This record gives sequence, structure tokens and C-alpha cells, in this order.
Amino acid sequence: MKLSMIVRGQHPPGDTAQHLRDDLDLVRCAERLGFDGIVKGSHFSAHPFSSVQQIPFLSYCAAIAPRLRIICGLVLVPLHKPLDLAEQLATLDVLCGGKLVFGAGIGYRDVEFKAFGVPRGRLGSRFEECLTAIRRLWTEDFVDMKGSDFELDHATCSVKPLQKPTPPIWIGANADVAIRRAARMGDCWYINPHNTLATIERQMDLYKRALDEYGRPFPIEVPMRREVFVAKSRTEAIRRAQPYLEEKYKAYRAWGQDKVMPAGDDFDHEFDALLEDRFLLGSPAEVADQLNRLNQRLGVNHLVASIHWPGMPNSLALEQLHLLAEEVGPLLRP
Repeated sequence: MKLSMIVRGQHPPGDTAQHLRDDLDLVRCAERLGFDGIVKGSHFSAHPFSSVQQIPFLSYCAAIAPRLRIICGLVLVPLHKPLDLAEQLATLDVLCGGKLVFGAGIGYRDVEFKAFGVPRGRLGSRFEECLTAIRRLWTEDFVDMKGSDFELDHATCSVKPLQKPTPPIWIGANADVAIRRAARMGDCWYINPHNTLATIERQMDLYKRALDEYGRPFPIEVPMRREVFVAKSRTEAIRRAQPYLEEKYKAYRAWGQDKVMPAGDDFDHEFDALLEDRFLLGSPAEVADQLNRLNQRLGVNHLVASIHWPGMPNSLALEQLHLLAEEVGPLLRP
């Protein structure tokens, strides 16, 4: 089981420089403790939080934590043009020595779609066109391709990724249609942190059937992001994590994340209901047991741990990194 950490970087507004220093302290700590990768997501207009942008942050991480994989999780592909993304991500792969993971997603927030001039009705087709173009730009010398809102006229990607033919492409997906797309176009499905495990188990069956339909093998790497908190007991873990997790999921509801969940699996509920079958909370042995069962039930072999939420002191997040590496990690089955 690989362990990576996502740095959301979402903080109350103000003192951005100090918040950035705190986030970079987490990255350095993950490097020292032997984590496998560092993950950064991407949002724009992220009120009520402030957050630095993904690619500049990960570029700096590549310099200060050279052993870690650098994981974009996720790039909101429909908001961008393919040539720009292809060159930026290829540059990042070179900067990190060929350890980039390109996590790709569609997004769900109207404020972002409107700001970038992307109609909701064209998100799926725009995503597929852009991802196809990026693959071609990385693997072909010159590309001629006309998309619905771009044209590559004998275009070339001026820097190619170190990884051949491309960096791994993880496709994040909540909805069933997006999971089929992940089977068709991605190197793996990057399993989302919000759906209950019962829903994910159903969707894993859908994913496997889609892989069979498209003649593709089950992926070697099966990553999943989950909210994680380790304490002496599950009761204590819930008590200590609740104020920060509640604030984060309150923002998700305000952003409309719960409206794009699969039927019957929204999270517009009180915290006690949110806990059911969704988060990894408990003692080191309990969290390790939950991870081992995820491996058995779903084939998950890479946990992207979300251990830092808005308003949480950085000292508490650093404590979580140590507990995961030193007390949970040794209990995970090979």
C-alpha cells in the first residue's frame, strides 16, 4: 500500500505567506517520513478559502522534496487549452525527474465554468478532446487536430515528458458515466473521497465491466483519496477531527459538490450521518484494518490521505503524518 498526502492548501483568507510555509513544512515532513507522493488539487475562486495554485506549488515541491512523486490531483481539464497544459505538465515532469502523475477531472463549480467560458453541456466532450490532444502532443512530433474550441495546426509540444509514452493519467470520477470514461481513457480510476464505500463497491464493478468492454486490463495502481484521522480511539479521532471536517464539508455543500454525487449518496447531512462508511477514522490498528479491507474489497493499493482541513493547526497535521507513517504504515499488508 502506497501512502501519499494531499495538500489542499485551503486556509482562511489572510497571511498567505505563513500558510504557504506551513504547507511546505508538511511536504518536507512527508519526504522525511518516507511517503510516496505529494498531491495538490486545483480550484479557482475558492471562497471562503485562499489557496495557492497547483502547478507553481508542485514545481516548488519537486525542488524541496526530490524523492516524492508529484501528483496533480486533479487538473480541471475543460478549463484549459491542450497545448498550454501539455507544455506546463511536461515541464513539471522534467522538473521532478520523471515522477509526475497527471490527475485529470472535469470539475463541478459554476463559478469556474462561467469564468472560463465553458458551457456545462459541453464538459464531457471538451474533456475528452483536450485529453486526446494532450496525449498526441506528448507522443507525436506535430499534431493536426480541430476541437470544438481549439485548433492544432501542425502544433508541437516544445518540451516532452521524461516518462514514455506519457506520465500516468489518473481520471477522477464521481458519476457512473465518468467512471466509464476513466476505464476508456485513463490509466486508472482515481477513486473519489466523497462517495460511501457501498457506492464505490458498486462503481468498481461498473469500472471492471467497462474495462472488459474496452479490452483494457485492470490497472496495476488503484489510488483512492480519503479523509483520514488517527488517534488513540475512534471516539477521540471523531471528536478531534469533527470541527475541521465539518467546515470542509460545509464548503463542499456551498460549492454544489453534493449535487453531483450519485443518486442516494449526497452528503447534505449532519456530521453523524456523514461518518457512515465514508471516512477513515480511528486508532492506528483500526485505520490500518480499514485500509487492508479496502485493498481486499476493491484492490486499492495507493491511499491519498487528506489529513489537513481548513482551520486545523499545522502541528496537528504534522502529528497525523507521523502517526500514518510510524504507526499505521507498519500494519498494512504487502
